[in-house]
Amino acid sequence: MALASLAALGLAIFLGFVKKMNTGLLCTALALLVGRLAGISDDEIIRGFNYSLFLMLLGVTYLFGLAEMNGTLALLSKKIVALSGRRTYLVPIVMYLFATILSALGPGTIPTAAIMMVFGMTLAKEMNINPAMLGAIIFLGAAGGGMSPLAATGIIGLNLCGEFGLTGIEEPLLVNGVLSSTVYAALVYFAFGGYRLRSDIVLHLADTPSFARQQIITLIGIAGMVGLASFGVAAILSFLNVSDETAALRRIPWGTLLLICGVGVLMNVIILTGGIDLLSDALASIMSDSTAVSILGITAGVLSWFSSTSGVVMPTLIPTVPHILSQMGSSANPVEWVTAITMVSNTAGISPLSTGGALALAAYSAEGGLRMFFISAAGVVSLSVLAYFGLYRWLL
Repeated sequence: MALASLAALGLAIFLGFVKKMNTGLLCTALALLVGRLAGISDDEIIRGFNYSLFLMLLGVTYLFGLAEMNGTLALLSKKIVALSGRRTYLVPIVMYLFATILSALGPGTIPTAAIMMVFGMTLAKEMNINPAMLGAIIFLGAAGGGMSPLAATGIIGLNLCGEFGLTGIEEPLLVNGVLSSTVYAALVYFAFGGYRLRSDIVLHLADTPSFARQQIITLIGIAGMVGLASFGVAAILSFLNVSDETAALRRIPWGTLLLICGVGVLMNVIILTGGIDLLSDALASIMSDSTAVSILGITAGVLSWFSSTSGVVMPTLIPTVPHILSQMGSSANPVEWVTAITMVSNTAGISPLSTGGALALAAYSAEGGLRMFFISAAGVVSLSVLAYFGLYRWLL
């Protein structure tokens, strides 16, 4: 049954990618099937649905849905970019820093990338900036900031680590995530000649409109948001009519929430049937202390080309970490391995096969697909190699 449960996960990923179905819903259905065959009760199966994680993600995405619908985030991004003035070469750097900070405050990787990509790709066209470079840099900033304990990816990572007793890692996980994104964003920036950028088009701060009353209230609310307090802040913003509540509810990524929590249901069955032990044994058999972090990174990156980082890759590979450490008798810091799994997987998301690259191409054109995939593949390889040399170790 251990092998059958892992096969069910593989089938769900395959069908989700090929048939464009929600992998979380497939995982839930397969969890019920495999669980029944394994003699696991429905109550035990459904315990895999992480209600606290669902509510936390729901509150955060709803709050930032309100902020997006009333134009607060789009206007804020324009004002931030306008600070670069005539120094066009600073635009990618400013966009990266803003994406990192905004993502860390709560929206997380995908919402931040979605918010900034339309404006960023329009800016790339107007200012003659390579859209593949700017799109990758925006997504990397959003991915690094997404490791914050206030953002979806960070929340998911902390929950998964907490299940095997690894707690109190909020700071190193965020710092390592931002470090990873910054290193690769810098490589992309210099490889595409970002430091040589010049343009006759200048975005002046004075040309951007002032924040409206509703937008100022929204910014104040975001500044006071912490964890589940997002529900309280969102309720206050709705009461004050600062945004369209109905439209914001439609902006909640229900499919993503079902994906993340649905995979958790199947992962619970995989754990109960011994599937995680089986997967851990298989990975441990090809690893050594020195190669483990790189192999985990490459595995996560390849898997991410066909699935979701937060919804599939992290729930699949992070639970294997304590088992592999035990099997190998390794003294490695598990945070190093968790960061490699998450950030190499996130970098793979630049590919047009994944969300990051798709957002960039949708906002600009489909012509840069091959270039986006090259940036993604180069990121998976380079970060996995750097992980071998201790990229995620020296800050721990």
